[in-house]
Amino acid sequence: MNTILAAVAAYLIGSLSFAVVVSKLFGLADPRTYGSKNPGATNVLRSGNKAAAILTLLGDAFKGWLAVWLAIRYQDQFDLGDAGVAIVALAVFIGHLWPVFFKFVGGKGVATAAGILIGIDIWLGVATLVSWLMVAFAFRYSSLAALVAAIFAPFYYGLLFGPDIKMAAIAVMSGLLVYRHSQNIANLIAGKESRLGSKKTAVKDDKKDGKKEDKTQDKKK
Repeated sequence: MNTILAAVAAYLIGSLSFAVVVSKLFGLADPRTYGSKNPGATNVLRSGNKAAAILTLLGDAFKGWLAVWLAIRYQDQFDLGDAGVAIVALAVFIGHLWPVFFKFVGGKGVATAAGILIGIDIWLGVATLVSWLMVAFAFRYSSLAALVAAIFAPFYYGLLFGPDIKMAAIAVMSGLLVYRHSQNIANLIAGKESRLGSKKTAVKDDKKDGKKEDKTQDKKK
């Protein structure tokens, strides 16, 4: 029962979409309506607001870390065990991908996965992050970096701790992350994927856009 309750709590934590919340606080358009239409830090960066993108990244990573840290911190007290921690890790990740608070339209899970890995073990998180940074700096494709890091993450865990239930959970998360990047994979193959730093569109609050349209109509009159 405790494991089920912990999983539900983790899912709800994961369902908090910082990309949408932060964008609203900054007066930006909903990230689900522009660019890649993905509510994540990379797409928020396309708005040109670096502060909003950084806060989105930190928020999504923090919720993944928090859920796992709490599960590990209290696993003995609530008899969760390693299996319970693994389930919590999956639950918070799935919450980010399919958030109940945002009509099950979520992100691709890169930042949240990073937070989860750091929560499991700091060196696991560092190794995976270094893999992401190396590919990102070399090729300037955030999606490619995420895919490479996701593929290597379970192997890093295996090298550090050996195969167990947590490694299986990380492998499932990696599979889901790759699945969520299916369109990015197609774009990479076709040479259409956006590089880091590119802006697909200028995004502002709908109200501001409405005012611009009104001014244009007035000039025509």
